[in-house]
Amino acid sequence: MVTFHPSVVEYLDRLGKQLFDAGYFGFHDSAIRYIRKMVDYITVHLSTAPAKPAPDYFKKYGTFMQYITYNPNKQTTWYVFFQQKGTDYLIRYITNNHSEGQYIR
Repeated sequence: MVTFHPSVVEYLDRLGKQLFDAGYFGFHDSAIRYIRKMVDYITVHLSTAPAKPAPDYFKKYGTFMQYITYNPNKQTTWYVFFQQKGTDYLIRYITNNHSEGQYIR
């Protein structure tokens, strides 16, 4: 089961408006679809995608975290940080190469 931490839910709720306001999408609905595709990818592929240990920089969001990547296009890579307990996954943080990519090795 995949669960999103409340702070991640809040982030994703704000992200659509931010992407639209910044001009990445011409329509608000397009930005919402972009986010929904990311959430769908995470929930479907998290258990099978190759995960890597999270760099120390991201320990402030949780301990014993791993991350996977999601590439919706050639310019953007999203990093999805999570904790796993058995078959349960808790998404703790999401960022991309444009904002914190320099901390990913």
